[in-house]
Amino acid sequence: MDSFITIRFKRKTAKRFQEFSKTHFKTHTEAMENILDFFFYNEISPKEKLGPTGRTIEAKLLKRINAVIAIMRDVEKTQTKPTVAMIQSLFQTEEPNKKPLIVEKKYAKENREVRFREKQNPSNQL
Repeated sequence: MDSFITIRFKRKTAKRFQEFSKTHFKTHTEAMENILDFFFYNEISPKEKLGPTGRTIEAKLLKRINAVIAIMRDVEKTQTKPTVAMIQSLFQTEEPNKKPLIVEKKYAKENREVRFREKQNPSNQL
């Protein structure tokens, strides 16, 4: 069995470590070993800042995702839908309604058929 050694910590720090150790590990020794291994294997110093936390990264990602969604909706409204409508109108097979042409009288066909004729009376003839 390994022997123990005493290390002096301030009371506040020792209490924090004991609470952390109880929640995550079986013994205080196992907690300290894992903490030291973490820093050793990851080659970082406990004094370094690791950068943004998971929450700040998530918030930034959500903002960017919302911005991308807004851009996609704008593209859909301004480019995709009008283009699709134009292409559909080009490929429609409906015949357009034929409207009668409005033609000037001089170009219209003249009806040579006489609608009214004078009545010929035999007594009027001289």
